[in-house]
Amino acid sequence: MPALSSSSGRSADATGDRGKRCLSAAFALPFPFAGAGTMVRPMRCCLGYDLIAGNESAFAVDVSAIAFGPGVLAEIGERVRSAGCRRVGLFTDRAIARLEYRETVARSLQAAGIAAAVYDEVHVEPTDASFRAAAEFARKGRFDGYVSLGGGSVMDTCKAAALYATYPDDFYAYVNAPLGGGRPVPGPLPPHVACPTTCGTGSECTGIAVFDDLARKAKTGIASRRLRPTLALVDPTCARTLPSMVVAASGFDVLCHALESYTARSFSARPSVASPGARPMSQGRNPWSDLGALEALRLAGAYLARAVRDADDEEARSSLSWAATLAGIAFGNAGVHLPHAMAYSVAGLVRDYRCPGYPPDEPLVPHGISVVVNAPSVFGATATTSPERHLAAARALGADLRGASAADAAAVLPETLLAMMRATNVPCGLAPLGYGHEDLDALVSGAVVQTRLVDNAPILADHAALRELFREAIEYA
Repeated sequence: MPALSSSSGRSADATGDRGKRCLSAAFALPFPFAGAGTMVRPMRCCLGYDLIAGNESAFAVDVSAIAFGPGVLAEIGERVRSAGCRRVGLFTDRAIARLEYRETVARSLQAAGIAAAVYDEVHVEPTDASFRAAAEFARKGRFDGYVSLGGGSVMDTCKAAALYATYPDDFYAYVNAPLGGGRPVPGPLPPHVACPTTCGTGSECTGIAVFDDLARKAKTGIASRRLRPTLALVDPTCARTLPSMVVAASGFDVLCHALESYTARSFSARPSVASPGARPMSQGRNPWSDLGALEALRLAGAYLARAVRDADDEEARSSLSWAATLAGIAFGNAGVHLPHAMAYSVAGLVRDYRCPGYPPDEPLVPHGISVVVNAPSVFGATATTSPERHLAAARALGADLRGASAADAAAVLPETLLAMMRATNVPCGLAPLGYGHEDLDALVSGAVVQTRLVDNAPILADHAALRELFREAIEYA
């Protein structure tokens, strides 16, 4: 396929109007292609999606069982026992271990006759080292099931620990290529009941476990349908204790999950697979993922700022928890794309930034923030591939589209995102995180290797194109 040009063809007025500083002209590229310079005409339609000869005509739907509602956490003992487990590894972190929810889970497991060994050493924003340590705990524990209680870091760590304890191998064997071997998970894993305590990651609904590769200073992960938790118990009352910036970071993760899955490369743009097992988990947007993504965007637009500003706003935090679940279902079946690919560099290369509400003992860019700081530049670039979707997303987030046309999509959605970031005191762009133009090469190098994500974008992004996206993100403020 042809690489993208990095020449922007953009104009910016003297006031730095972000709406005009979009990248759509540089990056717009239609899908699907049969070969360089050859556009294939659609044959027929599947639920609003054009189908192309030689490409996929089917999409898969994989979902964890889910129980949602206030108090559902107390059901965990009976749920774990029904899954056939008698001795589980309970993964959490030190902060959660001190909260009432930890006691709720412990009492419920004990009442059900479940023995639980607690691992509370989960690292916020896990690393390869913390994954290895958790896997060693799981290996020694010889558990017949797992429970995770916490945010995405806890759930991802539990997934990885269960994998390596069940199917020991070289650590990088299962890690996504090209940083790892990308080996398929050999078989089923023990039951895993995931209990999210933040309102953002959606990890309870996905087969993805993300970590920081310390030596390479980049994020990567492991992706397999077999990593998807058996059951998600989503109790929105857990969000009551979250600091405001944790809500903001996790909420923007929700928002970007939904936006990226809604604008991803279409499932029907992919070549057909030889067997169902060869169909990638990140298969591209599809009619199923569209449903969850749009509703998650509507909820984020209505409740994200409220949830950040007021910990007592139970309606807002509960609604954001439901949005996280919906977005997790959506991107768990469609995949995300460039904002997440770029986020892996932003988080992995951090030098001095520390975020309120997070552990202060080391530099850290929370995942949701590392994603959303790149999002305005990306969605300015992708808008011409599907302006109607970008406008629909902006409308769902609450933008006033009176008088807007398809030509405005590249400006409207980025401006909507930036307005929400300002309203929640989230850094607008990479500069507030300590990045400058001198970091562009390193940022691009960490993003371009995230092939699972880059390949799921509706545009083709080579080194030069990613460099332009990062440059735009540095210059927001």
